[in-house]
Amino acid sequence: MNFQLSEEQREFRHVVHEFVAKEVKPMARHTDETGEFNWTAVRKMGPLGLLGLEVPEAYGGAAVDAISAAIAIEELAWGCGSTALAVSAHNGLALGPIVRYGTEAQKQAWLPDLATGKGKLACLSLTEPGAGSDLQGGVRTTAVKEGDSWIIDGSKMWMTNASIADLMVVLCRTDPAGGSRSLSHILVPTNAPGVSIAPAEKKMGLNGSPTHAVSFEEVRVPLANVLGTEGRGLQQTLATLDGGRVSIGALAVGLAQAAYEAAVKYAHERQTFGQPIAHHQAVQWMLADAATEIQAARLMVYWAAWLKGEGRPYTKEAAMTKLFATEVSERVCRNAIQVHGGYGYSREFEVERIYRDTRLMTIGEGTSEIQRLVIARHILNL
Repeated sequence: MNFQLSEEQREFRHVVHEFVAKEVKPMARHTDETGEFNWTAVRKMGPLGLLGLEVPEAYGGAAVDAISAAIAIEELAWGCGSTALAVSAHNGLALGPIVRYGTEAQKQAWLPDLATGKGKLACLSLTEPGAGSDLQGGVRTTAVKEGDSWIIDGSKMWMTNASIADLMVVLCRTDPAGGSRSLSHILVPTNAPGVSIAPAEKKMGLNGSPTHAVSFEEVRVPLANVLGTEGRGLQQTLATLDGGRVSIGALAVGLAQAAYEAAVKYAHERQTFGQPIAHHQAVQWMLADAATEIQAARLMVYWAAWLKGEGRPYTKEAAMTKLFATEVSERVCRNAIQVHGGYGYSREFEVERIYRDTRLMTIGEGTSEIQRLVIARHILNL
């Protein structure tokens, strides 16, 4: 058992960290306050491979291993949660299923531009007003065959990247009979006639990662745009979410690391009762807990990513990783504010923003409650 990253992974982490420190972190406050997506930095990510992390080199991707992909998302989140979420969704939720299930024609058509930054980003469209955790029974967006086309009608919610994407992977009901084989993934360009993207949602945090409601009114795309096997959309979605949960775990670790570092720095600078607050046991214990839990969460992320890279089953482990890492991040970010005292509640200090950003992590891509259900079903063989 080897807990050391390889030399290649360490070098990749260094390169990404330096890039984020220069191009992403300095813009995090502006990104949050204005809601402007940081295209300037993202355009520079293509040559570094950050927009095609696990995309094969033949299609312009970096083809890094799963642990390196997690490292990249962690480092991006250390700099800016909004930018990290957009890049994570692009890589794992959108490009991931195209790489895994796409035809050669689909890969050639979409991956080169999406993976290199020549186009915009991509996104996955699952959630609807009545379909969040219950996708099988709740999805109402339909795709009906008409000649050589799919005709799509319906509406989606909480679509990350919709306004900054060229392509959507849309989960549609292709069989009105229902059941586990009634859903399919269909590739829909965002500029297709009949696609309407609502203004970005006003959210608690992650303001620089645009999230939208999207409606489809008689949207026509070729039959060849079905991704993977018709009727296997639910199964493909669940497999995609396994990888997405590892990525969200990594993102949560990056946010926690940033909050922890800010708290350590402030603990040395702030003085009370004639000495830095770093000398007070109450502060020491919060920071000790943070360091310990971040390390444990990071190792869980690497563990689940390693299983993914080895091609082993990792559904339970991905759920465990997301559950633990996101709840750790919320504790760490909360306590980072506590270390800052009243200043931590002010937007003058970055821990306020980081706490707002990490609040989504226990909700998106399966709530903590859903993760516990997934874990329980595996350990109880239900």
